[in-house]
Amino acid sequence: MSSTIPTIHCINQFFGGLGGEEQADCAPKFFVGPKGPGLLIETTAPELRIVGTVVFGDNHVAENTEAAVERVLELIGEQVAAGEIEAPELLVAGPAFNAGRYGMACGAICEVAQKELRIPAVTAMFEENPGVEEYRKSVTIARCGGDVMDMNQAVERMVGVASKLLRGEQTIPEDDMTFAHGRRQNSFAAETGAKRALNMLLRKMKGEPFATEYQMPEFDRVAPASAVPDVSQIKLALVTSGGIVPRGNPDRIPSASAQRFGEYSIDGIDCLTSRTHQTVHGGYDPTYANADPNRVLPLDVMRELESEGRIGSLHSRYFATVGNATSVNNAKRFGEEIAATLISDGVQAVILTST
Repeated sequence: MSSTIPTIHCINQFFGGLGGEEQADCAPKFFVGPKGPGLLIETTAPELRIVGTVVFGDNHVAENTEAAVERVLELIGEQVAAGEIEAPELLVAGPAFNAGRYGMACGAICEVAQKELRIPAVTAMFEENPGVEEYRKSVTIARCGGDVMDMNQAVERMVGVASKLLRGEQTIPEDDMTFAHGRRQNSFAAETGAKRALNMLLRKMKGEPFATEYQMPEFDRVAPASAVPDVSQIKLALVTSGGIVPRGNPDRIPSASAQRFGEYSIDGIDCLTSRTHQTVHGGYDPTYANADPNRVLPLDVMRELESEGRIGSLHSRYFATVGNATSVNNAKRFGEEIAATLISDGVQAVILTST
């Protein structure tokens, strides 16, 4: 291993200086040397030398993952073959924080780089980034905060983990602040499980602090809303996470890891058709939803109920996003914003459909 490690850094269009959402669909581009957070990586870890930076639009990678990742590897290979850069010994992506599309892209690039380039790869994400759940079994992911305010610490953790990988050392989530790969490994303890369990029980009985060796997940408990007394007197709205949008996807809602939702008029429309609407959801076979969008967003049936007087009225707009790999934080934000709008519009109940 040389005194400095030739490293490839992969970042999205924002951190690469290409622009914001207006550049989210740009194909991967190669730049010699460090850009953006790559400069901080070199300062934090002088043993790493960023020989090249790949900048990609996170929408582009999320919606064309296989082809986009292949292009990233092609760009690296072309630069090595042309003698512009040394063959990389490490690939670093991100940090992606809580940006879902960015996290999914970083995970996909790291996963393929490990297999095809046969080099260590590491990225960093916030715990609720969907990229963690999707790629933690195959990619080493350092923990970081939810936004760019955590950049310094995220880079420190990321390069610290990278250094361990380069030395061939095993990463331990508790030590390195990485996410567990989800694979069980044998280990030896000084005391048997029975003795450790009894000691933990005794500490609990004495009111002393203790920590279980098997952490259980925590889930939100949401109290169900009370029943609507008379649906024939209410205004009702339709909301879907099934990705039903007007043809052409005017708000460019991604097929996975949604960062936003759309609000669309159904005023004067009795049913959705394959000519007017489509699904952009990337998590299920779209054939039947595209053939008849009412299968996911039941506007046709709701209009019948409205005309029969079984519901008071149907709201003139519906809301749509995709639930595919969307982070919990984003989903909660969508729900809060949509609910606030509907309440201000006098809506008393919602039918929420999925896929």
